[in-house]
Amino acid sequence: MRSLADWLRWQETLHPSAIDLGLERMHRTLQRLQWRQPSCPVITVAGTNGKGSTVALTSQILRAAGYRVGTFTSPHLIRYNERIVIDGREASDESLVAAFERIDAARGSDTLTFFEFNTLAALLVFETERVDAMVLEVGLGGRLDSVNAVDADVAIVTSIALDHCDWLGSDVESIGREKAGIFRAGKPAIFGSRDMPASIDAVAGDLGTPLYRLGRDFNWRPEGEGWFWRGRHSSYSKLPRPALHGELQFDNAAAVLCAMECLSSQLPITREAIETGLQKVTLPGRFQVVRRREPADVEWILDVAHNPAAAQALAGQLASRPSSGRTIAVCGILGDKDIEGIATTLRDSFDAWVIVGLQSARSVPVDDLASRLANTGARIAKTAATVAEGCEVAQTMASAGDRIVVFGSFLTVGPALEWLQARS
Repeated sequence: MRSLADWLRWQETLHPSAIDLGLERMHRTLQRLQWRQPSCPVITVAGTNGKGSTVALTSQILRAAGYRVGTFTSPHLIRYNERIVIDGREASDESLVAAFERIDAARGSDTLTFFEFNTLAALLVFETERVDAMVLEVGLGGRLDSVNAVDADVAIVTSIALDHCDWLGSDVESIGREKAGIFRAGKPAIFGSRDMPASIDAVAGDLGTPLYRLGRDFNWRPEGEGWFWRGRHSSYSKLPRPALHGELQFDNAAAVLCAMECLSSQLPITREAIETGLQKVTLPGRFQVVRRREPADVEWILDVAHNPAAAQALAGQLASRPSSGRTIAVCGILGDKDIEGIATTLRDSFDAWVIVGLQSARSVPVDDLASRLANTGARIAKTAATVAEGCEVAQTMASAGDRIVVFGSFLTVGPALEWLQARS
């Protein structure tokens, strides 16, 4: 039997393109597997930024209410198993290998992509585990993403901004139309940001999808040390703040509570479950704060921000959390991202930048990345071939009271988190 690592290496070479959007291969393989749409409620989450936070909040609240939840996210930070979680536990190597064997036997002549194997494995594992609810994060876009082979009982679109423009379109209306592809006729859809492209409303209207929009159909406001949420039929006063950092987490949490209201007849929850979920939710790599006392008292912040909108949110969070010392960036960005847009947004947030190389076919040479960032006005101090080397360099540069911010990609934050864990 092949190990999980062997399966993953093979999957990366099977299909000629790493990204090949479309549902035909998924539908054919699912049909051969004799898979049926889930009998439990499905919440599908798409959007440019905020998907991970929304999935984590949804999962944690449902689990606090006593439900057995299957959660599918991507990409992972350290271990592939992070992508498929049942009731808070990562799927075992054995369950993943068993799913891969079934998929390989059923795919026929179809050469599935790495992400298609990933999505299919999640569906098979959740089916075997008999979960009470599924929370599925879209990988890229929505309409043609493999997750969209599953019919959502509630669809959440968190936000729309420019990202993945080569595949989704060069403007927010085109991107919104692709992400709204997860909507289903007669099933509620939720938009979780204040600014909504008209294409979202148009898709919902064409399908006959009830659309609930932040600021119109549900809303939130600060209330003392907590916050107030209003839905269509219910409201909650003096809720605890979400444990995740950033004001945008209130938008995400408000959208999740709207989804819970939409599913209340299938998955009833209590106020206690909501409070517990808000307070216990965690999400590595999203403004994750780690303090290291040795060799110097330095705060590390890890954030996967990889587009200008996410960079703007990161800049705001750093500004709201001032540091007594210098702020040093450890930055690695893939070549298909808006490198200049990200750097311009964050240029004034850092006193010095350490630029790192990433292990990906989509990466650019580290010296080229440093040059492009320097052209935006970023103060480049050092370059490093790998993230781990960059973390070492940043640590030697830092003094007590300084902070180090690692950002730019999951491929930047994952190795940095692993580096920090090895030294904790």
